[in-house]
Amino acid sequence: MTQDALKVAAAERALTFVEPGMRLGLGTGSTTAKFVDALGRKVAAGLDVLCVATSEATQMQAEKLGIPMSTLDETPFLDLTVDGADELDGELRLIKGGGGALLREKIVATASGRMIVIADASKKVDTLGAFPLPLEVVTFGLTATRNMISALAADVGCEGEIKVRMQADGSPFRTDSGNLILDCHFGQIEDPEELDEALKLVPGVIENGLFIGIADLAIIAAPDGVLLIGAEDDDLL
Repeated sequence: MTQDALKVAAAERALTFVEPGMRLGLGTGSTTAKFVDALGRKVAAGLDVLCVATSEATQMQAEKLGIPMSTLDETPFLDLTVDGADELDGELRLIKGGGGALLREKIVATASGRMIVIADASKKVDTLGAFPLPLEVVTFGLTATRNMISALAADVGCEGEIKVRMQADGSPFRTDSGNLILDCHFGQIEDPEELDEALKLVPGVIENGLFIGIADLAIIAAPDGVLLIGAEDDDLL
């Protein structure tokens, strides 16, 4: 199976957890886009749901498909969020933010009763960190912020280059909220919880891409089938 086909398989499996009347959070990224496409077909066939997007890109895709949309201000409590991940480990700890939507993704996920992560098998790792950890930061005091990140990360065993994310035209990437992204090339994050706590001490960091204790279930599509990691039974999901 191609990677694209694996993403579709994970997305379609996640759709089986969607029930009529649900309030859904829609994530951002190429795998989640497959889920939004599949959800759009279900809505066209009569499925009743109300959704909140984690990015302008997802909002536009959903609106084009005729999916009923809301905002967290209008619908502050969601039943379920379905989103992708740049990396995940066996304890359902995630790195997210490769698409630059980590702040809104975390807000939506934590406003939800449950979160399902969908991914192809390439995203499953033993130790987080090969994918650079994104941090959403404010522009003011960027050098000071980066220096503090570097120092506090080193205290918990994480060292590596910290780069401002740039666009193809050479300008800094801006999130939907107008902030910058710092990509931290730490290589391996042996203790994600410690790093998460350290990053929370940096005033210029609005949010980091470590999602810990947020996901309830991961749906991992591999060539030999779909694997579920986490709360698989209906009592927990």
